[in-house]
Amino acid sequence: MPAAAASFSPSIGDAESSRPRISHPLEYSGSLNSYTHSDLTPVIGTEYSGIQIVEILKDERCDQIIKDLAVTISSRGVVFLRDQDITPQQMREFAEKLTTIAGCPPSSTLHVHPLTEEGSELGDQISVISSEKQKTGGGLTHQLSDSSRLASAAWHSDISFERVPSDYSMLKIHTLPPTGGDTLWASGYEVYDRLSPGMAAFLETLTATHDASFFHDEARRLGNPLRVGVRGSPLNCGGELSAVHPVVRTNPVTGWKSVYVNKGFTKRINGVTKDESDMLLQYLFNLVTQNHDAQVRFKWNRNDMAIWDNRSTWHCATYDYAEARAGDRVCSIGEAPYLDMRSKSRREALMV
Repeated sequence: MPAAAASFSPSIGDAESSRPRISHPLEYSGSLNSYTHSDLTPVIGTEYSGIQIVEILKDERCDQIIKDLAVTISSRGVVFLRDQDITPQQMREFAEKLTTIAGCPPSSTLHVHPLTEEGSELGDQISVISSEKQKTGGGLTHQLSDSSRLASAAWHSDISFERVPSDYSMLKIHTLPPTGGDTLWASGYEVYDRLSPGMAAFLETLTATHDASFFHDEARRLGNPLRVGVRGSPLNCGGELSAVHPVVRTNPVTGWKSVYVNKGFTKRINGVTKDESDMLLQYLFNLVTQNHDAQVRFKWNRNDMAIWDNRSTWHCATYDYAEARAGDRVCSIGEAPYLDMRSKSRREALMV
């Protein structure tokens, strides 16, 4: 078992409870080979045809198929499934199976967003992504881009402010404008591979602080109490909404290294001066936004679904529309981020 980095100075019990249950990367068995699929770019994004999540849940090979999906999602960053006939409750069921089969700690389950209203119609573990709520100050992520007119300001990884953040997210879009509203993802593996050996080695010695304290202001504005109970892990509770994670982390499913800072939530690289932190973060953010060959852009159709690995990707919605756009999102909780110095980069592992 790789040792978890001391990202939040855990006690021995906390460290044990937040480690992945797998000690080696998962292997692909080929159960998805019969489905038509295509890689959308060389480094990130795969689209499948003919897969229905609800049918997988009924299949006698359910666990094996989900394991292969986990391997595919974690290695390709994001997988797209068209025209899914699935309820929010079935999304929850699938997400629970996905994170468990992929090796999440026994104490991890599905995330409850700090802004989720008590008694939400769809349940605590379903986040409604809605452009209409964003207009009135009720969106879950809209403030990520409030301070800038640049669309690139909204790049983020889901809930990296939690001490035990998300491994996988699922989003089904059911309401769309006539045009616009695409989502982009970028590969953290590829960004790591674009670092010089010296810079990579230096960043591997550092941690960064992730913070979402702006959700307190959001909760007050909405008139709803912040969710301070357990949010998918016993370590995710209280109102601090801040965590320290390694700048480079290992994905346990692939065993590959990824850069793990994001524009939305990462406020400071620790162990260096503020000027040095600002310079390093801007450099890393620029690698994400200025390298379109490390990105994939997805044009949604009604009821399409994306499933992505938050440990190794960033994503960014495109707010270029005035009409309604809405969907349902489920985030599962993985392991506390760690760096295993024995892990490899994607290029080194694949020799590409």
